[in-house]
Amino acid sequence: QVQLVESGGTLVQPVGSLRLACVASRSTLNIDYMGWYHQAPGKEHYLVAKITNSGYTGYADSVKGRFTIDRDIAKSTVYLEMNSLKPEDTGFYYCYENHKGHEYWGQGTQVTVSS
Repeated sequence: QVQLVESGGTLVQPVGSLRLACVASRSTLNIDYMGWYHQAPGKEHYLVAKITNSGYTGYADSVKGRFTIDRDIAKSTVYLEMNSLKPEDTGFYYCYENHKGHEYWGQGTQVTVSS
């Protein structure tokens, strides 16, 4: 069973920055892809950023140009760099792994963007 543990969520002011981290319990070297989901209060979660095993990255339109997904394979860690944060970025952020059709989720980390 793969475990994903997120960290880095906190209260931040609008236009501020934050960096989330997701540590996997196994090597992420050949994982098909990993990503970050955002779930705003009262809404369904949706994929905001993903990175494939070849390093290709993709982003939801709502975060393009503001968020960056990156990874450190040696540390089995995936990061989400969040800049120019907006109140609508508030919510839980979940780390996600998909490999050979198997899906794994972290427990989430809460981000609140408010003045």
